[in-house]
Parts: sequence; C-alpha cells; structure tokens
Amino acid sequence: MKSFSVHAILTLIKYKVSLAVTFTAITGYIVYTGSLDLHILKLALGVFILAGGSSGLNEYQERISDSKMPRTMSRPIPSGKISPDYALIISILFILTGIFVLLLTFGIIPALLGVFNVVWYNLFYTNLKRITPFAVVPGSLVGAVPVIIGWTAAGGSVFESTIVFIAFFIFIWQIPHFWLLMLKYGQEYQQAGFPTINQSFSHDSLKKIIFTWVLATSAFSISIPLFLRNISLFFFLFIFALNIVFVLIFSTLSFGKVTEFSIKKSFISINIYMFLFMVMLMIKYLFAP
Repeated sequence: MKSFSVHAILTLIKYKVSLAVTFTAITGYIVYTGSLDLHILKLALGVFILAGGSSGLNEYQERISDSKMPRTMSRPIPSGKISPDYALIISILFILTGIFVLLLTFGIIPALLGVFNVVWYNLFYTNLKRITPFAVVPGSLVGAVPVIIGWTAAGGSVFESTIVFIAFFIFIWQIPHFWLLMLKYGQEYQQAGFPTINQSFSHDSLKKIIFTWVLATSAFSISIPLFLRNISLFFFLFIFALNIVFVLIFSTLSFGKVTEFSIKKSFISINIYMFLFMVMLMIKYLFAP
C-alpha cells in the first residue's frame, strides 16, 4: 500500500466541511457568551476532530459507491491513497478523540450531542440514503446540531428559544443546498445506486421545489425578531436585504434555463448567504450593548 500523506488525511476527513461545522459551533458559543475566550479554541478542536472522524467514517462506508462516481472517485479510499482499514482506524480515532475533548472540557451534554450526531449521520442518514431520495430531510439534523454543541458548551440549555431558532434555520437551509447538488450530479448518484429526487420530479419541478424551500428559509430568517431579543434596526435591515438578494438569485435559477453556471452560482450564493447570516449573528452578540 502507498504511504498516505497529511493531505490525504485532510481530504478523508473533508476538512472544508469540518471547518464549516466548526464555524457553526463557534457561532453557538459566541451567541451565548457574547465574547471571545480561549475555550473557543478547545471547542473548535473538539468539534473539528469529531466532524472529521464522522466524515471519514462516511467515506469508508460509501467507498464502493464513491468509486463509481466521477465526482467522488478521486477521494482517498477509492483512489488508493489510503486503504479502507487505515481510513477506518483514523476515523474511529478522530471520533473518540473529539468526543473526549468535548467531554473533558465542556461536560456531558456537548459530548452526548456529538455522539448523537455521529450516530445520526453514520448509522441512520448514511443508510437511509440507500432507501429514499428524501433522506436529506431528517439527515439535515446533522448540520443543525453543531451550533447547539457550541451553545451548550458555553453553558446554555438545549431547548432555549434562541438556539432552537438558529438550529432550525440551519436545518431548513441545508435542504435546498443538497438538492442543488442533485440538479448537477443526480445522474451520477443514480448510477451509483442511490435513489434521487430527480427520479420523482422533472428538472423544472425540482427547481421549483428548491425555490419553495429557499422562500421558506428566507421567510424564517426574516422572522428573527420573534426569537432573538434586542434586534437592532440595522441588523434587521441587513438580514432583509440579504434575503432579497438571495431570493432574486434563486428566482433566476428556478424560472430560467438550468446551466452549469447558474447551478454553480446558486450553490455558491446559498453558502455565502448562510455564512453572512452567521457572521451577523456573531457580530450582534459580540458588540451588542
């Protein structure tokens, strides 16, 4: 077997996705504390390692289907850069280390939330993808939990309205995010044996479904004054303007001709939208009077 590199390990743990997950956890921490401190570094370390381990385990689980899709066949396992056995060992070590860091530093609740996310992602969602094209709906819970991990690591309760609002916003945002991938890669997923929403709906219908979810995401984010206290007029107007741009971009996708450019532009825009929304939340709680 070839010796694997640091880059191969980073690719195995999907470091970009793991960084995004870490970013949402940090957001939850800052929203609760309203400050920056050294505990954020420990939170970032624990969540990044845990998310990376879970992602690596997913790549191990889907190594056969990954080898059948041009989009994923260059990943470390199907490309032979890391053997399946080594990938499994690395992933399990990362998961255990991440849970240990959360437990040792922040207590049982953040650690249990981390365990829940691994179980939900790797045991439930990964297998459900083989059964139904709508697995992304319950699967999106995986993306909503990290912000709650950050919140509880800071001392917050799981069921406080502020964090429930933010987590639910992340939850509904992920669905059009994933279905955009289906517009571009649906045929590949079908050839790899996954049921896809493309088999149930035409391209035009799928575009309209995505647009409906986008509208729901936008409407929910604009309801922010109902869930977060002391929202300034500037903050609300910024969120409102952000949503207008967001909806206009997706209306072009939904009611125009689908091209590689429009799908890519829409996929980038939905990620920028989420990033800006989370950054504004952090700014609000860091600098609120």
